[in-house]
Formats: sequence, structure tokens, C-alpha cells
Amino acid sequence: MQAKILFTLTCLFTFLFAGAQDWQPKIDPTVWQAATAGQDVEFLVLLAEQADVSEAAFFIKKEEKGGYVFRQLSELAVRTQVNVLKTIADFDAPHRSFWIVNSVWAEGGAALLEELAKLPEVAEIHSNPSVPLNGPVRDNSVHDRAVEWGLTNINAPAVWAMGYKGAGVVVSGQDTGYEWDVPALKLKYRGWDNSSMTADHNYNWHDAIHSNAGANSCGFNSAVPCDDHNHGTHTMGTMVGLDGANEIGVAPDAKWIGCRNMDVGNGTPATYIECFEWLLAPTDLNDMNPDTSKAPHVINNSWSCPTSEGCNSGNWADMETAINNLRAAGVVVVVSAGNSGSTCSTVNAPPAIFAGSFDVGASNSSNAIAGFSSRGPVTVDGSNRMKPDVSAPGVSVRSCIRGGNYDTFSGTSMAGPHVAGTVALLISANPSLAGNVAQIEDLLKSTAGGQTTTDGCGGDGPTSSPNNTYGRGIINAEAAVNAALALLPVELIRFTGKLTASGVQLNWETALPGSLHHFEIERSKDGRAWGGIGKKVFLPTSGDYGLLDEKPLPGNNYYRLKMVDLDGSFEYSKVVVVQLKEKGGISIFPNPAFEKLSLFANWQPGGETVFVFSASGQLLLKKEVPATEKQQVLRLDVAALPPGVYFIKTVSGDGALLQDRFLKM
Repeated sequence: MQAKILFTLTCLFTFLFAGAQDWQPKIDPTVWQAATAGQDVEFLVLLAEQADVSEAAFFIKKEEKGGYVFRQLSELAVRTQVNVLKTIADFDAPHRSFWIVNSVWAEGGAALLEELAKLPEVAEIHSNPSVPLNGPVRDNSVHDRAVEWGLTNINAPAVWAMGYKGAGVVVSGQDTGYEWDVPALKLKYRGWDNSSMTADHNYNWHDAIHSNAGANSCGFNSAVPCDDHNHGTHTMGTMVGLDGANEIGVAPDAKWIGCRNMDVGNGTPATYIECFEWLLAPTDLNDMNPDTSKAPHVINNSWSCPTSEGCNSGNWADMETAINNLRAAGVVVVVSAGNSGSTCSTVNAPPAIFAGSFDVGASNSSNAIAGFSSRGPVTVDGSNRMKPDVSAPGVSVRSCIRGGNYDTFSGTSMAGPHVAGTVALLISANPSLAGNVAQIEDLLKSTAGGQTTTDGCGGDGPTSSPNNTYGRGIINAEAAVNAALALLPVELIRFTGKLTASGVQLNWETALPGSLHHFEIERSKDGRAWGGIGKKVFLPTSGDYGLLDEKPLPGNNYYRLKMVDLDGSFEYSKVVVVQLKEKGGISIFPNPAFEKLSLFANWQPGGETVFVFSASGQLLLKKEVPATEKQQVLRLDVAALPPGVYFIKTVSGDGALLQDRFLKM
């Protein structure tokens, strides 16, 4: 009897332990520890299913990209978050649903965490720590200058002289907020109508601070753009600021919108994600009616979320997904590299560590890298990724602050806005670049100064460029704009098709440099009626492309390459013809064969059986072909067969017989 009780208790313990193992590992240990100590904690619930928005790359216009990405993301969130939101509602817990990354912010205790973690659609539950701003250093020497040295060093005045000052472009940032009506920014604010002297903050401003954690001069849920710190206002001034003789902004004719993600310099992953989401699809002041057509062209991010403050590999994915989705929507995401230099691998915190972030290091007026500027490579995530991407002025940068005053700060926070402003200059010079993130980034990198260093980070040599100190070097707005104006259509060097064991392999090569949006591959059986079989995004840094047609047609296959330009215009390549030889109703390729053999036939509705015989008549292989399609490719592994001649027979359900032979090499 005791043995039976012991066995029962053991089974019960095993069952309970296994149940705990199913859900508890989903929860960040710091979150669970705080919750089991009786605290209500903030956390982010990441759902397992995340949207695939890769198809956005083939839309020409930025507005089309943004609309597609928004629909994919928001529809997925509505469909998959039902049980999560119901569970949170059952606990009457505060929460906010996100779609830019399929997740939900909530605040609650251990019981809520357990119920959420038990949901099969929940992948992980992440921490949501409060992160203080690693702010710039104030330089007390404020000197009035007609044109700030940083603008001169990147040759912005030369671009203005060409007639390009950012007109028609919208820049943005998420920061400590923005004092919208300081003289240098008021006329540049998209919400300001100078003719009626009125402001409309709908779609132009969002406050992601929903509770007042301290002495906050802006309060929370502010309906009017506000800055409780100066940092945000200063960065926006460097992007677009202009006040008479105070030429402080790179793109003085651009408009700006903004989102507050920090409470007196303290943000959280949830506030960062909320601003990213609003900037992809701005809303009215009631947080309703999102409109992707009002999204900015570029976002400046002069903030970080370091491991020391609670951001970790467990919650990095939330912000990285948001950034990747913004890129897919055609928005350039500029990020300050950080102020933790001068040692190597100090680019060590989100969002600077991500591949999708366009990172900026800080340089001084002599074009030397700043000592505080963080260096790469990124090792904290194991990627060894080279960072920063470029550098820009970030030492003793003068710009506007609250109250209509001016001040001089130093930091990579000051460098990033120079790059964001230059993006505006590029798009104003060549509007077809709008939404083409990779092309814009390539223009900035390929025309940068190429500065070298002896830092040696990541094995950099004294002549290495790019490197982990400057990236590709200090940006040159004039050179970048000239390159944008001189973009030429891509020259096609070759387009070929070859029959292989897996299908028809299509390859093409283009000359570099050049400009293009994407490629489309079309196929025809008669050279008259064409249909698409695949697409490839144009890569500014690579001229080689390939695509496999896994299901070629019997007989002749005609292929052509459609080369689509940034403005939607296109050209076709010459037509390539690849023939699948037919005998007895079966197409066999390749023939002779080495390891793989593919058969193509008009399989009968009742299904077919395929037999492979040796030359002496011995049955070597038998395979059933389900009639899922009238036409399909059947692949056979013939690697084990010795060289020689073999016969293939197919027998349909109604007794029809087809046969052919192949040579095994």
C-alpha cells in the first residue's frame, strides 16, 4: 500500500513538474522573481506567430509598402491576440496591444503571468524595465554661428545651393519629446498652418508616456508636443531647425513629427515599441484611425536600452522586429551608436546592435572620431557585426532647446540627426528614393569619407575601410546627393537558363553601380502569354542573382527578366529558351543523370505508379504518384545506381502506359 501511494505521489509530482516546465520557461526570470515576491510587474507578451512582410519589398511606392505592412501586421494581431487579451481582461489588468511586433504590454502578478504563459500561442514573456537616457554631455561654450560647423563639415550648404533643402520630406524622432513652438522648429512642424496661425497635432504628435512616474513637466498623455528634458528638441533642431541667422538644421525645408518615448529621460521597451508603431501608422490624438500615408520618411533614434538597465537578449527581439517592419514599410531607421567608447565592442545595446539599424558614430570638427563614440564589432549577440555604419558630427553641436534658447551638446545623439537630415536632402533631390531604404543607406555609405583608424577593433587594419570605428566614414551630403541625382539604370550583363536535376536554374548579372527597384522573372510556353514565377529585390552592393524554376513546363520554356526601376518603369531582357525533351509523354531531366532525376508528365487523375528497371529488366524502384496536380515534377534519387542505361515506366489507374529511358553516369 505504501509503495502504491509513493508511486502515485511520484507520478503526480512528475506531472506537475512537467506542467510547470511547459509554461514557466517562457517567462523572463527577473519578471517571475518579482511577481512571486508579491509585486505587480510590467511585462511584454510576445506571441509565437509573427507576420512575414517580405513581399513589401516589391511595392514601388512608399505609401504602398506602408499600407501593405500595416495590413499584414494589424490583421495578424487581431486574429492571434484574442485569448491573450481575454485572459488579461479577466484579471482586470492594465494593458496595451501592439501590432508592429505581435505582442501585448501588461502589468500584473504571478497568477496572470502563469495563465498567459500556459497559452500555446504565447512564445515568451519579456521584462519591461525603465531605462534612463545615456544622454549627451553639455558643452558650456555656446557660440552663435550663421551655419553650424557640423553642417559645413558634411557639405550641407553645398546641397542647399543646388536647391535641395528637404522640401516634401517628413523627418521624425522618438525622444524625450519636442517643444514644437520654439522659433527654430515651429514653422517646420507639420502640424502648424502658418496661413491660419493654428496647430493641429493629430497625426503629428504622440505621447507614449501614460503614467507620471516623477517630476514630469509634461505630465502624461500630452495632447500637445512637449519636452521635459531638452534632448529631443536639440536633436530635432539638428535635423530641420532654422531661425533667421541660426542655421542649425541639415534639411531646413523638411517637415517634422514626433513621439515622446521617455519620462524625464526614462523609457521602457514598451514606450519605444509604441513610438515605433505610431511612426509606422500615425493616429489622431485619440489613438484612433491609423494612417500609413502620414508616416515619416526617416526616424532618428538618439537613445539606447543597455543590458545594465534590464534590456537583455530575452527582450531584444521585440524592438528588432519593430525596426525590421519599419524598414519593410520604407522608413529609414537612424540610430546613434552610443557613448560608451573608446574601447572596442561598445556598440552593445539595442537598437544600435541590430542589423536593420543604420548606426552613426560621432566625429569632431577635425573629422576625428570622438573618444566617447562607441565602437564595434557587435559581440553581445554573438554576431560580430561591424558597426557603426557611418559617422557624423557629434562633438560640441549647437542646436535649439526649450524656451527658444540654444545650447551645445556632445554625443552620438547629436550625430544621428545629421544623418537623418541628410536622408531628407537625398529624397528631396530624388523623390523616387522615398521608401527605398537599402538604396538610401547605400548612397550614404558609398559616398562617405572612408576615414581609417588604428583602433584595431575587430581586426581592423590601419587602412581598413569600412571599419568598426568610423564605419564607412563621415557622411558627405553633397557627394550623396550628387550620386542620387546621377543614379543610372542597371546594365544587364547576362541572363541565362540551364536545365538541372532540380529544375531550370536562371542566373543573371548586372553591372555596378546602378539603380533599380526589383526584378521579376516571367515564363511562357509559347512566347506570347507570360506569367510571373518569382521576384528578387535589387541589391545595390551585389550584381549576381539567381532563381530556380522547380516546375518547368514540358517542351519549350521561354524566360525573360523584367527590370523594374524606382519609379515603376521597366525594361525586359532578351528571351531565354530552355527545352524539356519529351518522349512517350514523359520529360526526363537531366539525361544523362548523376545523382538526381526529375520526371515531368501529365499525371492522370487517378494517380500513377512509376517503375525504374535495369537494362536486364530487374525492378529497382517503385514510387506512387498521388494525383494532387495534373502536372507536377517527380524527383528520384538515383545516386546509388551504378552507371548504365535504365528504363522508366509509368502506369496510370486506368492502365495507360508511358515509358522512356535514361543514362546514369
